[in-house]
Amino acid sequence: MTDRYFDNFMLDYVHEEAAVHAKGAEEGEEGKTDGDNSLLNLLSLPYVTLSEKLKTRALDLKQTIVAETWESTGKNIEDFSLYTGTLGTAFLLFKSYQVTNNKSDLDLCSEIIKACDSASLGSRDVSFLLGRVGVCALGAVVAKHRNNVQMVDYYLTQFREIKINEDVPDEFLRGRAGYLWACLFLNKNLGDQTIPSTQTNAVVDKIVKHGRKLGANTNCPLMFEYAGERYWGAAHGLAGVMYVLMHFELSPDVLMDVKNTLKYMVNNRFPSGNYPRDEEKKTDELVYWCHGASGVCLTLVKAAQVYEDKEFLEAALDAANVVWTRGLLKKVGICHGISGNAYVFLSLYRMTGDVEFLHKAKAFACFLLDRAHKLISDGQMHGGDTPYSLFEGIGGMCYLFFDMADPTNARFPAYEI
Repeated sequence: MTDRYFDNFMLDYVHEEAAVHAKGAEEGEEGKTDGDNSLLNLLSLPYVTLSEKLKTRALDLKQTIVAETWESTGKNIEDFSLYTGTLGTAFLLFKSYQVTNNKSDLDLCSEIIKACDSASLGSRDVSFLLGRVGVCALGAVVAKHRNNVQMVDYYLTQFREIKINEDVPDEFLRGRAGYLWACLFLNKNLGDQTIPSTQTNAVVDKIVKHGRKLGANTNCPLMFEYAGERYWGAAHGLAGVMYVLMHFELSPDVLMDVKNTLKYMVNNRFPSGNYPRDEEKKTDELVYWCHGASGVCLTLVKAAQVYEDKEFLEAALDAANVVWTRGLLKKVGICHGISGNAYVFLSLYRMTGDVEFLHKAKAFACFLLDRAHKLISDGQMHGGDTPYSLFEGIGGMCYLFFDMADPTNARFPAYEI
């Protein structure tokens, strides 16, 4: 066990029909504890049984999260954002509705979004995760599911009125890439060209222009800065920007710049297969969505699909090995915790159909189901500075448990589209 992650003693893969025998062998091994055995017992369950357990736990967690973030606050909103705030609860309720078809979840989701709409007025952030665009985009999609045409029009009008100032960063968490993701979300759920390509292309062009300017003095075609740092990860840097750009129709020269930027990252990763936090490349420590192999892996999976390049798939597999070995983090969340790291394996399972990746996602989910509550209570796992939020707290774990019910359609929330 290290300061950052728990040792992963689970088998890389076990055929489901052989799982019980493997479990029995593991139970006989010296040094295994009762806690280890309870985890292995979960892993031995047929998937249909386990997924029901995970869904039941998700429904319980959802009620707790709603109580703590909405009911106990008197329905007052201090942080409206999807990342750490109340909109994250609405996003979770929408997920619950998609899994269970419980209309009460959809209605409560709509009520929370309405409150976030008021709270987000004047926000300067333009991303789905932190800005008002997230409120408007989710609001429009939820209104469509409630067959409320008037509210769909209202939220889309509000969305279109949001301006992207010149001083807005290009990164995913709060900048232009995060705005483009909101456009993708709307076009996927409300129909192509809901946000027209003329509007999105202008933002894409701005990002590329900035990236080329900063990359001109480097060996990387596109480079970006946030808060004075040249980050590589999904939240603030290259991986997040490249991921979003690959979803748009790019000119051949821009498509090549994106490809070569990713090649630059692959060629300059750590020997371990992990990716540095930034251009300084000082430390091989972080295995998160926001920084390190986890977020980069999701981007490389997309690149392997777009470019049909085996190098990207091989690099994604190398990154996934890092996550398997060092990804049982002593944190619970989506952004920098076990919950987010599980999506690496779900993404690769969705792409390849290889059940080994489903097993690994199942293993991370089982670890959380079996141990997260006790580890957080005992102070051995960080429950997040905002412990009920979607990206830092148990909201992300809850979302993962819902996603495990249908792994072929699982997506890292508010990143994979």
